[in-house]
Amino acid sequence: MHVPDGFINAPTSAVAGVVAAGAVAVSLRGARKELDERTAPLAGLVAAFIFAVQMLNFPVAAGTSGHLLGGALAAILVGPYTGALCISVVLLMQSVLFADGGLTALGVNISTMSVVGVVVAYVLFRTLVKVLPRRPGSVTAASFVAALVSVPAAALAFVGFYAIGGTTDVPLGTVAAAMGGVHVLIGIGEAVITALTVGAVIAVRPDLVYGARDLRQPLKLRVGGELVDAPGREPEPVAAAPRASRRTFLLSGLVVSLLLAGVVSFYASANPDGLERVAEDKGFADSAEEHANADSPLADYGVRDIDNARLSGGLAGVIGVGATVVAGGAVFWAIRRRRTGDDSATATSAAGSS
Repeated sequence: MHVPDGFINAPTSAVAGVVAAGAVAVSLRGARKELDERTAPLAGLVAAFIFAVQMLNFPVAAGTSGHLLGGALAAILVGPYTGALCISVVLLMQSVLFADGGLTALGVNISTMSVVGVVVAYVLFRTLVKVLPRRPGSVTAASFVAALVSVPAAALAFVGFYAIGGTTDVPLGTVAAAMGGVHVLIGIGEAVITALTVGAVIAVRPDLVYGARDLRQPLKLRVGGELVDAPGREPEPVAAAPRASRRTFLLSGLVVSLLLAGVVSFYASANPDGLERVAEDKGFADSAEEHANADSPLADYGVRDIDNARLSGGLAGVIGVGATVVAGGAVFWAIRRRRTGDDSATATSAAGSS
């Protein structure tokens, strides 16, 4: 659902840019509280993984495809503020390096996917976790619902921008109905990917899942070949049972991201995504302007001068994952370092006053 230049007029795009900049600034401040020794190394990987999975368009209807937006997944794994930054980094890399999503529309894309998508997903996720049984399975179930709802919410946020500054005279109700309908279908795919990923991380490193830190699971005993709850014992924190070292987990996640972007992406659906299909069907696709970086060596997720489509696309995907993990890692390392410096200054001040 990457909005190209031309769909939204310049004044509205400028306002969206201000909103996006403000949201990023708030997220930078909020992420200082979320990023710790567990979350910081994971955040860059989450951004790279979302970049890779966004290359995997899946069919949702005749002639239409969808792809992961990632707001729910990022917020649940690393926290809402850090998650919003993850999506923003991905969108920036896609726009600058791959000419995917307009440069003047970057504010619209960040506002819809990184702000609305993350906020709606995380608020719904936290609400569900509070009312569901405090078990790991509840986190997976809540992540499914949160991801499902976040996609049409982001789509309707685009409709809001279109209502204010759309450059083509198309009935708003028609655009809203089409965007909402197709993105509900895309949301189902988003929900499946998000739930499977969150469930997989909980299975091997539950302590790394930001949204599962408050959950507890009962201590189990094996009696007669069956596992039963241990009587008289308080439930253990979910985060207390990592089953893989952090380095192994992070390296495995990076390898998976590289394989998805470098190999699996070749088999992704070539059909237009939800926004592109709606634009074609409702008559405003022609308002899209050529991307300012259309002549980029990596434009359209291919490497210029490499004729083999499989090799070109795979290499572009690998470069994208590498660039995203480096850019995201640098951002999150800097935030983490700033938090460490603030903590040290606070400790020094407290010691001096005592």
